[in-house]
Amino acid sequence: MNDTPAHAPEAEIAQVDDPIRLFETWFEEARKKEPNDAEAMSLATVDDKGMPDVRMVLLKGVDRNGFVFYTNFESAKGQELLGQPKAALCFHWKSLRRQIRVRGDVSVVTDAEADAYFASRPKDSQIGAWASRQSRALRGRFELEKEVARFAAKYALGKVPRPPHWSGFRIAPLQIEFWRDRPFRLHDRLVYRRASPSEQWTTERLFP
Repeated sequence: MNDTPAHAPEAEIAQVDDPIRLFETWFEEARKKEPNDAEAMSLATVDDKGMPDVRMVLLKGVDRNGFVFYTNFESAKGQELLGQPKAALCFHWKSLRRQIRVRGDVSVVTDAEADAYFASRPKDSQIGAWASRQSRALRGRFELEKEVARFAAKYALGKVPRPPHWSGFRIAPLQIEFWRDRPFRLHDRLVYRRASPSEQWTTERLFP
């Protein structure tokens, strides 16, 4: 970020009782103003050796129970989350000069939730979920195209069922930090914390 302000600074982040409500307000603003993929978020996990990993995924749902995304459970992130069910997220909306960081425990969504979301996807994406052995070695593009053709033929008629290895994860937040750019790197930071999802949130402001 530049040290000199590009525009008049916004007011201090307003503290509310429920950080999910504040997230939803910021998210709606980002969906209106961010040029591409306001729902994009970095997802950080660790493997069984404690080595961290991070990649971009898309938020597919948020409510008071947590943040939801979908993936292949046989992928690297799927295996890491099943083995170490804790994760961190980061949303960065450059056009708004804001970011939100989330840390929490991870659980698998229900079969009903996964079925409903999978059914809402375009058929080509459904076929891709069957065809891709995500995160594993690919000998060449033809190998993938052959698998896509195989499953496209198999499910040419009727609905495509959800693969048994494809579902979603929910991150139940234990910490949510809201960050807003301020002039001269004196950024505004408001953090919410709780020890478990059943407890009340506490808040504090942090030095930039």
